[in-house]
Amino acid sequence: MPEGKIIKALSGFYYVMSDDKVTQCRGRGIFRKNKVTPLVGDHVSFQSDNDLEGYILEVFTRKNELVRPPIANVDQAILVFSAVEPDFSTALLDRFLVLIESKDIEPLICVTKMDLVKDEERGIIEEYVEKYRSFGYEVIVTSSKTEEGLSLLKPYLADKISVFAGQSGVGKSSLLNAIRPELELKTDDISSHLGRGKHTTRHVELIEVENGLVADTPGFSSLEFSEMELEELPVCFPEMAEIADNCKFRGCFHMNEPKCAVKKAVEEGIIPNFRYEHYEQFYNEIKERKPRY
Repeated sequence: MPEGKIIKALSGFYYVMSDDKVTQCRGRGIFRKNKVTPLVGDHVSFQSDNDLEGYILEVFTRKNELVRPPIANVDQAILVFSAVEPDFSTALLDRFLVLIESKDIEPLICVTKMDLVKDEERGIIEEYVEKYRSFGYEVIVTSSKTEEGLSLLKPYLADKISVFAGQSGVGKSSLLNAIRPELELKTDDISSHLGRGKHTTRHVELIEVENGLVADTPGFSSLEFSEMELEELPVCFPEMAEIADNCKFRGCFHMNEPKCAVKKAVEEGIIPNFRYEHYEQFYNEIKERKPRY
């Protein structure tokens, strides 16, 4: 049976790309019975009698999946954060990073609108950029207007499924338009090439960009740690995970435990205070979350 990737899901139909050809498919009834919902990004096998219509027979094992937006097998998340308008927020960036890392998705931080940064503020942004690089993250500084950094960003998109994420107004659509102008994405994040208006229901679709696939999506509608357990949090801060083996207790949460290597690193300025403060905030948020039944 032919195999392919779901690139769009709309009104009960799944559009499967295989060998540069798209087949409109329906899901088999057994999926509903087994409570399996095919997602954009799924690798599937399908049956087709006329190359135009068919049925999905099997959804292969996913390496990850997101609920909002509903998409599977994401390779990386391009976390788009503006230097100004809106101001750069480490608290929001750290929240995105933890959510992404908990799903085993590779993050790439993209700082936009550097052309709008005043000279006296540029040093502050550049300092944050170097801090995040020192934590082990890839960071690219860009400007859609001057095209700064675009040549560095493009190679990251090749042969991957990418999701662009970030708060409204940071320039996600402007960035994609600068990379591939024929998309004509409106800067209010509504996609004109798909003919959608402001009030229509959004759906996820994979668009070819730079020999990769980018999710055209309304973005993350939830930034809560609703699916995350406390044990997962420490490993989502790479600079803490790197030295956690030096803590006295195995499975240290870096909160009130004695002889904690992470807290010592914070005291010595090796780990910045803002990162630990966000870790502490997220820890308490998860701990105080109402239990799921």
